[in-house]
Amino acid sequence: MLTNREQLIFNWIKEQPSITQKEIAERAGISRSSVSVHISNLTAKGAILGRRYILSERPYIIVIGAANVDIAGRPDSLIISGDSNPGKVTMSFGGVGRNAAHNLALLESDVRLLTAFGDDYRARELKEGCIKNGIDIDPSVTVPGASTSTYLFIMDHNGEMQEAINDMQIYENITPERIEERLDIIQHAAVCVVDTNLPQQTLEFIAKTVSCPIFCDPVSSIKARKLKKILGRIHTLKPNRLEAEALSGITITDDASLKKAAETLLEKGIKRVFISLGEQGLYCASHEKKVKLPLLPAKIVNMTGAGDAMMAGITWAYTQGMTLEQTGQVGQAASSIAIEGLETINPKLNTQEVLKRAGL
Repeated sequence: MLTNREQLIFNWIKEQPSITQKEIAERAGISRSSVSVHISNLTAKGAILGRRYILSERPYIIVIGAANVDIAGRPDSLIISGDSNPGKVTMSFGGVGRNAAHNLALLESDVRLLTAFGDDYRARELKEGCIKNGIDIDPSVTVPGASTSTYLFIMDHNGEMQEAINDMQIYENITPERIEERLDIIQHAAVCVVDTNLPQQTLEFIAKTVSCPIFCDPVSSIKARKLKKILGRIHTLKPNRLEAEALSGITITDDASLKKAAETLLEKGIKRVFISLGEQGLYCASHEKKVKLPLLPAKIVNMTGAGDAMMAGITWAYTQGMTLEQTGQVGQAASSIAIEGLETINPKLNTQEVLKRAGL
């Protein structure tokens, strides 16, 4: 038999499974320590399983990382530096974490996103876009008074990014304390995907406390340095050539040095490494096997979402129990579909098309 207070808290948890103890305390007008006692009682009585209520029966993926508003400029012809170039300017939703989550949703995954939103009009649009596209944002943080993360980039007329500016200070609010408050939902995920837009101390806390497989996109050679102390806790890493060099200390100039870089990363404790080589394809490596896959043909329209789609494809393939090579093929297929769309996320991405293009 639940007390009136326990029943009230139970109902709140049922409505919002990732509600934090702090939020419950504020609603109930009681101390956080009192909430902790009520949660313990509910757990002891078998009403809930931990602070995140009854776990989803369907395996889910949690993505912890960036969600931005992307502003992109693309000239109609060869760009002239230092001049005003006629072209197109578009605004869309982006961010490494959000993009990976969106692609995972297109691949029919149950996906949760833990990011930091501002409280401006862009944040409202960003949240609505996530929900509309099948992304559960319940674990995310809203920061009062903060501006939504914005990413401004310029492409050349072929769709290749040339310059970019990011305003991402808001992610400093994804602290170890915020992660700890949401630890139950993270621990019970099939996979935890992170990107290095997170603060270093947060990445290190996740590596230390999270027991489910951690997949990581290094994002850039500079941000990749945040991972050096925790490589042994990462299950799957998807770097490009520069990021792999930064993390392995090996300059990649040929197949031999490529293999050496991958082996160095594996020796640090990583289970699987997928090194994106641009036009030269994808190098897939584990302790048991290494294979270099050629680039899949595609009509390039917009390259900006290629890496995020590959990350999603690799993650989805893992949850389907695929082999190393099959996982790489799926990652490449997802990436090739992504770059054929006008926007960062290609709505034509789906499991059937990915498997067909991957030849599986």
